[in-house]
Amino acid sequence: MSLALSAPDMSRAITRIAHEIIEKNSGSKSLTILGIPTRGAHLAQRISKAITEIEGTSVQVGTLDITLHRDDLRLRPPRALMPTVIPSLGVEGRDVVLVDDVLYSGRTIRAALDALGEIGRPRTVQLAVLIDRGHRQLPIRADYVGKNLPTSPTQIIKVHFSEFDAIDEVLLEDGEQA
Repeated sequence: MSLALSAPDMSRAITRIAHEIIEKNSGSKSLTILGIPTRGAHLAQRISKAITEIEGTSVQVGTLDITLHRDDLRLRPPRALMPTVIPSLGVEGRDVVLVDDVLYSGRTIRAALDALGEIGRPRTVQLAVLIDRGHRQLPIRADYVGKNLPTSPTQIIKVHFSEFDAIDEVLLEDGEQA
């Protein structure tokens, strides 16, 4: 197991992502940030906090559960639905930033786009991830990336947030050989 990002590295990546979001959207006035549970939701909160500190105004932030939109429901054991929390201004006509911890195959983001489409029609949809590990199965690309971390398909990325794990870090571990 090796350390891919330390706590200070994660903090710098989140701050950089926040600055890039502000720059691309000419501020934060029209932003709604939606995190994909569980760790994407905490990352969204941190990005929102960073944007608020930079801009001096709060940013709409919520969560978007994608469970029922996944294409692998039959292949996985059942899991509890997480709450979808849409901020008061909603998503209609807004610039929505979807947030997840790791971008891998692209299937989670495809499911998020389906779930978002049921809620409303944003002006734009952007994607922010802490780690992009490659190996896409769908044509999906992140607009904001904390770290590109090329991996083999057998490796595992573990993102730890202090809210869950008492430490902020990203670990890369070797998985089972195929």
